[in-house]
Amino acid sequence: MTSKNPLFITTIGNRSPSGASWSPEITNFSIFSREATAVELLLYQTEDSDEPMQVMVLDLEVQRTFFSWHIAVENLPVGTCYTWRIQKPDGSWWEILDPWARAVSNKKWNRSEAIHKANNSGLRGIVSDIRLDFTHLPFKPKSLDGAVIYEVHVGGFTRHPTSGVQYPNTFKGLIEKIPYLKALGITHIELLPVMAFDEQDVPDGVAELGNLNYWGYSPYGFYAPHPNFCATPDPVHEFRELVDALHNADLGILLDVVFNHTSEGNEGGPTIHFKALLDDIFYHRSSDRKHYRDYTGCGNTINCNHPLVTHFLVHCLEYWVNKMGVDGFRFDLASVFTRGEDGTPLANPSLPWSIELSHSLVNAPIIAEAWDAAGLYQVGSFPGTRWAEWNGRYRDVMRRFVRGDRGLIGEVATCITGCSDLFADDHRLPSSSINFITCHDGFTLWDLVSHNGKHNMANGENNRDGTNDNLSWNCGAEGVTDNPHVLALRRQQARNFMALLFLSQGVPMFLAGDEFLHTQGGNNNAWCQNNEISWLNWQLTETNNDMLRFVRELIAFRHRHPCLSRPRYLTGRTEVSRGIPDITWHGFRLNEPLWNDSDAQVLAFTLAGCSSEEEDLHVVINMADYSIDVPLPVIAQRRWYLALNTAAMSPYDIIERDNQKLVTRHNQTIQARSIVVFEARETPPTTFRNLIKFF
Repeated sequence: MTSKNPLFITTIGNRSPSGASWSPEITNFSIFSREATAVELLLYQTEDSDEPMQVMVLDLEVQRTFFSWHIAVENLPVGTCYTWRIQKPDGSWWEILDPWARAVSNKKWNRSEAIHKANNSGLRGIVSDIRLDFTHLPFKPKSLDGAVIYEVHVGGFTRHPTSGVQYPNTFKGLIEKIPYLKALGITHIELLPVMAFDEQDVPDGVAELGNLNYWGYSPYGFYAPHPNFCATPDPVHEFRELVDALHNADLGILLDVVFNHTSEGNEGGPTIHFKALLDDIFYHRSSDRKHYRDYTGCGNTINCNHPLVTHFLVHCLEYWVNKMGVDGFRFDLASVFTRGEDGTPLANPSLPWSIELSHSLVNAPIIAEAWDAAGLYQVGSFPGTRWAEWNGRYRDVMRRFVRGDRGLIGEVATCITGCSDLFADDHRLPSSSINFITCHDGFTLWDLVSHNGKHNMANGENNRDGTNDNLSWNCGAEGVTDNPHVLALRRQQARNFMALLFLSQGVPMFLAGDEFLHTQGGNNNAWCQNNEISWLNWQLTETNNDMLRFVRELIAFRHRHPCLSRPRYLTGRTEVSRGIPDITWHGFRLNEPLWNDSDAQVLAFTLAGCSSEEEDLHVVINMADYSIDVPLPVIAQRRWYLALNTAAMSPYDIIERDNQKLVTRHNQTIQARSIVVFEARETPPTTFRNLIKFF
């Protein structure tokens, strides 16, 4: 078949693969729809073209196979824009975006116009060359063993004028910051959504203030890099350059994936693609089919466990691994994945298991945010065997403990050792626990120690949005202050949080900017703040260089201590090679932890090195508002060195190994609200000239 008056010659094409598959000779287009009664392919010369240069009418008899509509176009240039036009059974026509588009343009997109005119011609697919061109293939994704995850918003990381990059707000700008990431010591970056999302998807009150959907949790293009993060007209190649650059620097890349809802919203939202193609299949619908069930707080919920939808989502992940080279994924509101077609949680839902068992994803880290917006909370019980989970309990326990809550010693100890009570019963490992104190959603680290309440008026929702349960403490003054005592205490509390995070078994994750005390002014829900509230101010790397140094040295400390990221849970059993327990718990006295003390705020533990070459560690945590005296344990043929003290000023808050001094006093004074760490190692005779008595 050929179209009338063709600019390009067309043939029947093939139903597989879906999307636009380009080669120099021919480009195959295929789209799946059980509902369409007629289909047309529209080609646009450029992203700015108002009218298509060619409309191709597909023949129902020969160009529909098993509900897939397909056509092939000869000699089509890369960069050609396209949409599909679909006729539904009610006779209505819809110009839609290809859900399988590998690149998209949003230059003509107007969400409000799409809603009120009941049509969408503003989002367009871009024909792309997705043939493999990685410089490093084949590659094996970086695992989470020994990982340190750094959560990054691509735009906000380099958007501020102080970032000093040539290409701010882009994937290329992130490449320019790789030397900083390497110096910091992280192993993986976890990017907030980079699949194409709708920046215009905000409520009216938010839009009136000029705010946009900044975080990106409003996807419409699951296969396509977000066009506004691109400095070039070739999103596929630009994103691949980022992946290659990160891998060449031995850094892994994880994507924050939104498979729980789309930007089409509820019955009042626009029709972008799935509403026209697979409305009754792709979304959870009410029994009368008039409304969309909402387990996400965003208007609709993807019907993840319908076989067709599961296939679409898993294939999408396989594409990002096999074609785009990413290492793994974190899934937003992943408990949606466990809901059946009636919304009821399933014991064995198909999507989580299909992701876990995919051959292409077998080595890819997969991380669940194991809750949703409708109250389903599955931390420790997410289906599957190798899933890691954002550990919300870890966050909450540590926040309460550091702010001064009493009687949490048992819970703190459990969190420090990897939360075996959550994960060990189904044979998962300490790396199943993604430990975090802060993330994009909530206070930054500095705001956590500077505010008792949220300050979200800039969002345009009268401070109703964002959680009220921040488990924070402002150290004596709300927000900005010049009180030197309050400021010093805040910095000490920030060091306490970071120290706990990196002294815990499991996988530490922290928010970009926390290492130099970025603030959002107390805004704990900056999802719509594409401005200096959210953008990282790189001048703070100088202003707060002491904190940046502390975090860098803390990460380095963790990397050189395998005992802090053991592959198996600590048990208290004696290490055969060393003859000492892998962990021993203490309180004010050795071997007497305060498990049953409802007022306890002190916990200490001794951690055996994983080998005779690794130093043992002794950690004392005092979250009381008074100093304490505690003894150091005796380990045969080893002496203690002071490594870390969060109550000390830089550079004595954390001391490089070669500069550590030998400790000679058996009893040590631990200051209020502080953490002290000692390293035990064999002492060369010459070291005795550097004996130290401290505190």
